[in-house]
Amino acid sequence: MAASLSEGVPETEDRKRPQFGNRFLSDPARVFHHNAWDNVKWSEEQAAAAERKVQENSSQLVCPEKQADYEVNAHKYWDDFYKVHENGFFKDRHWLFTEFPELAPSHDHLVNLHLEKQKNEVSKPRSSEDGPGLAAEQHKRPCTSHGCETRVPPVEEPVTQKLTHLEICADDFPGSSATYRILEVGCGVGNTVFPILQTNNNPDLFVYCCDFSATAIELVKTNSEYDPSRCFAFVHDLCDEDQSYPMPKDSLDVIVLIFVLSAIVPDKMQKAISKLSRLLKPGGVMLLRDYGRYDMAQLRFKKGQCLSGNFYVRGDGTRVYFFTQDELDTLFTAAGLEKVQNVVDRRLQVNRGKQLTMYRVWIQCKYSKPLVPSASQHVPTPHTT
Repeated sequence: MAASLSEGVPETEDRKRPQFGNRFLSDPARVFHHNAWDNVKWSEEQAAAAERKVQENSSQLVCPEKQADYEVNAHKYWDDFYKVHENGFFKDRHWLFTEFPELAPSHDHLVNLHLEKQKNEVSKPRSSEDGPGLAAEQHKRPCTSHGCETRVPPVEEPVTQKLTHLEICADDFPGSSATYRILEVGCGVGNTVFPILQTNNNPDLFVYCCDFSATAIELVKTNSEYDPSRCFAFVHDLCDEDQSYPMPKDSLDVIVLIFVLSAIVPDKMQKAISKLSRLLKPGGVMLLRDYGRYDMAQLRFKKGQCLSGNFYVRGDGTRVYFFTQDELDTLFTAAGLEKVQNVVDRRLQVNRGKQLTMYRVWIQCKYSKPLVPSASQHVPTPHTT
């Protein structure tokens, strides 16, 4: 899944995109001198107008029958989206490495992880009570049940295969020999995954990517840059509580959510984040970038497209929610994660050719899993609006 409007992340003249918050509009007469301006202050009048627009376009809700259809057939609407656009709708997100350096770990960082793993293999004996994720020393040993060294499941498996009730052992899962593992949820056609693989050539890195749409995953797997020895793409429903991920808990260093959480029903968000949190290693991080309240996309919706508070359906049947910082903080902290970053990227985008200005609001978050579990974990509660 991905954003159905351009993410509009600008580049500078030398093609390197600076971290947001570095270009300020001090002289309104220069507004069309660049493609975008950071941390734009909204006037009280502008904020009030945005609030009125949202009240107006949410005054008439989609009927219950249609709402049920959008939920039950959500996969169909996303499949249709990717069948129409294939891999030509979104640009590769090279800007992610500026905002989230965890996606491009340094060579030294990966080497240190590799050395630490080798040390553990020598010093830590295998216990019969070790569960998934605890037997790191087993990751490079032959799989006794198959008589071969474990790497990646055969790529010819149907992309629509559900990973329900998947039995996972510590020495037999995709990427088990890697020391640094990244999962992108809602990968679309690979606009995040392939830049990650292009930027990192270290063999100790392994990338997982999943999407609700079987069509999107098919496009990822048939991409010439897809390498099954470094990446594993699979179909997954973020909201299906009975569907397992193809890796054990406490096994991932980074989980990436780029314009994906907003695409699911608000009251299913908490369980989805809590389930993902269990996959992170202690010290691992969850990275998010998504729509913020009163973003231009929200203000553009017409009356009759609202499903519930700040949750809308687009013309193609895909859905989108617009967050506040507090809502996201509640979701992550209730899943046992700690805040590293939670900021609003309030940006003025400019179409210099048409002399148009567009106000975008995105939220960027980074939350980490504590090294030591908290004595009083939050009890996950359904997300409400």
